[in-house]
Amino acid sequence: MKLLHVLPTFDPAAGGPVEGVRQSAVALVKLGHAVELATLDAPDAPYLATSPVPLAALGPGRTKYGFAPHAAVWLREHAPRFDAVIVDGLWQYHGLATRHALRGLPIPYYVFAHGMLDPWFKHTFPLKHLKKCLYWPWGEYRVLRDARAVLFTTEEERLRARQSFRLYRARERVVSYGAVEPPGDPARLCAGFLSAYPALASRRLLLFLGRIHPKKGCDMLLHAFARIAKAEPQLHLVMAGTGDGEAVARLRALALELEIAERMTWTGLLQAELKWGALCASDAFVLPSHQENFGVAVVEALASGTPALISDKVNIWREVDADGAGFVSADTVDGTVANLRQWLALDAASRAQMRARAHAAFVMRFTIEAHVRRLLHVLQEDRLELSRSASGVYRHV
Repeated sequence: MKLLHVLPTFDPAAGGPVEGVRQSAVALVKLGHAVELATLDAPDAPYLATSPVPLAALGPGRTKYGFAPHAAVWLREHAPRFDAVIVDGLWQYHGLATRHALRGLPIPYYVFAHGMLDPWFKHTFPLKHLKKCLYWPWGEYRVLRDARAVLFTTEEERLRARQSFRLYRARERVVSYGAVEPPGDPARLCAGFLSAYPALASRRLLLFLGRIHPKKGCDMLLHAFARIAKAEPQLHLVMAGTGDGEAVARLRALALELEIAERMTWTGLLQAELKWGALCASDAFVLPSHQENFGVAVVEALASGTPALISDKVNIWREVDADGAGFVSADTVDGTVANLRQWLALDAASRAQMRARAHAAFVMRFTIEAHVRRLLHVLQEDRLELSRSASGVYRHV
């Protein structure tokens, strides 16, 4: 098949959806499919050079919405080259541009929600939600309504998506999600990371890796770490990721206030082997998120054999808990402390067993190959149905 992903940006700092698209594209190409990307980025954005497949930059988009007048024109002209178009994410112009461009064309488009319909945002940011309510009827509602299908990573995400807006109509499909294994020998990757951060070599590392955003519960993580740090002198917290400058500054100030700044390392965005090295070098991965659609970083931790200490607001928490691949608690400071204390109470043999279970859970549930197979099944099934409909096999009664 020939597939086109349309997304607002290919900037790796945007978080899991970008990495998911990257990994999915590589896996599809390995299976013999053709994949291209289209984004609202400026053509000279430096990170575009890292795309593993052809990429068309249709921006720069204007304002946070990313309005790019050329996008719909390009999509209208080039969409007929593809069997299907996949819109990744909501709330920016790329979705509306795709809907407008494909109207009247026999090219189906799909929308990958990536957790952006979760009602957590509705309750946490009511003013932003009010603005979205004004935009919803003529914007995203129609994008979803007219899509061949709206794709979700879990059944829980699908059900929660129905709770955000009264006006909602979509053909829903669950296609899972996944990640890849570390690229090469974990010991080598670990050594590479510790070579870049030699002061961490003698420490037991807790790792947060992801976009630094209020929904991730980073403030709770710092409070929880402060409550256990004095009793565990070898413990060190690594914060790997980027985010809004003010949000990061507030967290750094909180670390000083809690007197844990010297027990923390802020690496900024880690990519490629340094990212995998951080995962392999860490004793545990921590994500006390208030809302997490899937958690690519969680799955990458499992792929590295690193136990995941997560909240029950990460939509794959049931799988992590059932497989004994980590610990799960509420998205509160007390819940985060409980996860950390359970992990610290394990002896060396039990920690090794949990690492083995973490990797086994990844292999059984979360490989990128499994996600790609499910996605292709949906796309090919729909393609056959549309073909039969066009040939007159299906008729209106």
